[in-house]
Amino acid sequence: MTTANKVTIVRILLIPFFVVEVLYYQNTGEELHRLFAVLAFALAAVCDGVDGYIARRYNQKSELGAMLDPLADKLLLVSGIILLSIDKPHLGAIPMWLTGIIIGRDLLLLVGLAVIQMTVGKVTVRPRITGKVATVLQIICIAWLLLKWDAAAGAIWFRVWTYAAAFCTGLSGLLYVRDGMKQLSSHPASSPTPSGK
Repeated sequence: MTTANKVTIVRILLIPFFVVEVLYYQNTGEELHRLFAVLAFALAAVCDGVDGYIARRYNQKSELGAMLDPLADKLLLVSGIILLSIDKPHLGAIPMWLTGIIIGRDLLLLVGLAVIQMTVGKVTVRPRITGKVATVLQIICIAWLLLKWDAAAGAIWFRVWTYAAAFCTGLSGLLYVRDGMKQLSSHPASSPTPSGK
C-alpha cells in the first residue's frame, strides 16, 4: 500500500460525501451543502493530481494503483453526471443525451474489457488524448453547474462544453473499441476453427 494508493483511496472515500451533499442541496437548497459538494469535488480533483505526481516522482506505480486510479475517476465523474442529470430547481441539469453517451460508452468499454480479458487473457489499454480531453470536459460540465455558472450568458458556454464533451467522449469510445478489436483479431482464439474431416 503505497502513499499514492492511499491518496487514491481518500479520493474514493470523498465520493459518498460528495453524493450526499449534492442530494441534500438538490432537496433543500441550503448553500452550505452546495459548498461542501464543491469542496469535496475540488479536493478529489486535487488528490487525482497529487497521487499521480507521487506515483511518478517516487516511483510508486503499482498494479493496484493502475486499477484504483481510473476507478476513482469513473466513480466521481459518473456519480456527478447522474446526480446532475436530475432536474431540480436549485441546480441546472446535465442533458440526458450527454448522460446517455457517457454511461453508454463506459458500459460498452466494460463489456469489451471483460470479453478481451476472457479471450486474450490480458488487456492492454493505451491511454488516448481524446479520452483525457473528454474527462476534462466532463469535469468542466459538473463544475459549471455546481458553481452555478450556467445562468444567463454562462448557459451558452455550458452548451458548448456539453457538445464538446459528447463529441470527445463518443470519439474516445470508438477509438477504444478499435483498439479492442485489434487485440481480439490478433489473438489465435479469433481465428476460424479448422473443420474436421
